[in-house]
Amino acid sequence: MSGPDRLTHLRPDGTAHMVDVSAKAVTVRAASAEGKVLLSAAAVEALRGGTVPKGDALGVARVAGIQAAKRTPDLVPLAHPVAVHAVEVDLEVQDDGVRITATVRTADRTGVEMEALTCVSVAALALVDMIKAVDKLATITGIQVVAKSGGRSGDWSR
Repeated sequence: MSGPDRLTHLRPDGTAHMVDVSAKAVTVRAASAEGKVLLSAAAVEALRGGTVPKGDALGVARVAGIQAAKRTPDLVPLAHPVAVHAVEVDLEVQDDGVRITATVRTADRTGVEMEALTCVSVAALALVDMIKAVDKLATITGIQVVAKSGGRSGDWSR
C-alpha cells in the first residue's frame, strides 16, 4: 500500500517498525489530551476535604502525569524519544469524579500526542491508586486527544 492511506508504521511485508523522522523539520508542536476518573460521592468529598488516607492524591497524580509524559517512549514501543519542553497537567474535582487535562509542548521532528495521552493515563492511574481505599470502584474513562498543533499536518482540535 502506498500514498496517504499507507500505514507508516508497517513495512511492505506487514511487520512493524519505527518511522524515520530524521528528514523532518524541527517545529514547535503541542498536543492536549483529557480523561476522567469517575468516583463515588465519598471519594469526591475526601478529595475536596483533603482527607484522602494516602495524602495529596491530586498532587501525586499531577507529578505522575508529568513523569509519564517524559517516559512515553519507554512505554509505547514505536513512539519516538522527543525533547519534552513543557507539560501542564490539571486535575479538576467535579461532582462525579476528577477531570484530567494535559498539554505537552516540544520543538522537535514529531508530535507529542502520545506523550499527552500517556500523561493523562498515568495521572488517572496514580489517582486511582491514591483513592482506592475510599473508592474501590473508581473508573478511568474518556481518554482522548483533544487538540494538536504544529508539524506538517497543522492544527487540529476535536
